[in-house]
Amino acid sequence: MSKRVILGIVLLAICALIAIFPLMTIKDSEFGGADGAAEEVVAEIAPDYEPWAESPIAPPGGETESLLFCLQAGLGAAVIGYCFGYLRARKKYGEPKKKD
Repeated sequence: MSKRVILGIVLLAICALIAIFPLMTIKDSEFGGADGAAEEVVAEIAPDYEPWAESPIAPPGGETESLLFCLQAGLGAAVIGYCFGYLRARKKYGEPKKKD
């Protein structure tokens, strides 16, 4: 195997460890979003606070919110991947530079 393949495998293994290690070591924890945590802090600081704006469209359930978040993440990853692929192909298949 080439050095690039080995480096890629090692980096993927490190990424997997970074994602899996906290899940395996921290027991009985809740993974909540930042919105819920911020709402709790605001309720502690100012219990009589009323939001000045509400969402015009409320998703019917938590699954819909998760689906929209996943679609947003997937679309962003696709755009970034396309841009990197385009730049790499342009470099690889573009016209050679003229030497004067």
